[in-house]
Amino acid sequence: MRIRVLGCSGSIAAGSRTTSFLVDQHLLVDAGTGVGDLTLDEMAAIDHIVLSHSHLDHVLAIGLLADSVTRRRRGLPPVRVHALPETLDALRQHVFNGVIWPDFTRLPTAEQPVLAFEPFGVGQMLTLGGRQVEVLPASHTVPACGFAVYADDGGAWVYTGDTGPCPVLRQRLTALDLRALVIETAFGNDEQTLARISGHLCPATLADELAPLPETTEVWITHIKPGEVRAVMAEVAPLAGGRRLRALQTGQVIAVGNGG
Repeated sequence: MRIRVLGCSGSIAAGSRTTSFLVDQHLLVDAGTGVGDLTLDEMAAIDHIVLSHSHLDHVLAIGLLADSVTRRRRGLPPVRVHALPETLDALRQHVFNGVIWPDFTRLPTAEQPVLAFEPFGVGQMLTLGGRQVEVLPASHTVPACGFAVYADDGGAWVYTGDTGPCPVLRQRLTALDLRALVIETAFGNDEQTLARISGHLCPATLADELAPLPETTEVWITHIKPGEVRAVMAEVAPLAGGRRLRALQTGQVIAVGNGG
């Protein structure tokens, strides 16, 4: 299984793209600005999108992707957008409403739209793009989740989505064959209060999330704001113990499982 990092920044600047991952060829995990670096053929090959939550930096490319691939996917099933019911409701009300963007769940025709919305719940196991995807709990300012995507040999790549401290997630991770963890740390310790209010982690709270995990766990830090990577990672580094702990970078590929 190959996970291509299209974007992993907490906001935008030159060289910084917001969160999105392409798993193999047909599954997109979140839909931030990094989607725009895919070719049209790569976009048109995406059959499923899973969304962690409704915030703009994770969903803003869905409508543009739909517009770009409408002609190329003519005659194919719609691209299925899977998310919590509250996330799908937010998209219907605030994005695909005919004011911010056309409703591509009814275009080019209501009978053959380019997008279809499919709700899921935390704890559900989905089969998407040939992969098993488990919906994981998260704790954020809006309903949110993370994902475990399983390789053929049962190893899991986990993306937490945006989350603050989450004991239920922590407990679930200890039960997985966890090969690679992408976990957010949006702020430095000097902004710990802001991190708490906004439902994010900082290095001080990240420590509790990592503590129960095996030292063999490969950990990637994501969602750091542009210009803050060096400062945040300097505070994260002492938490590594024996783990490989690094800042995620746009453009890298994470391989998990046999043949990855």
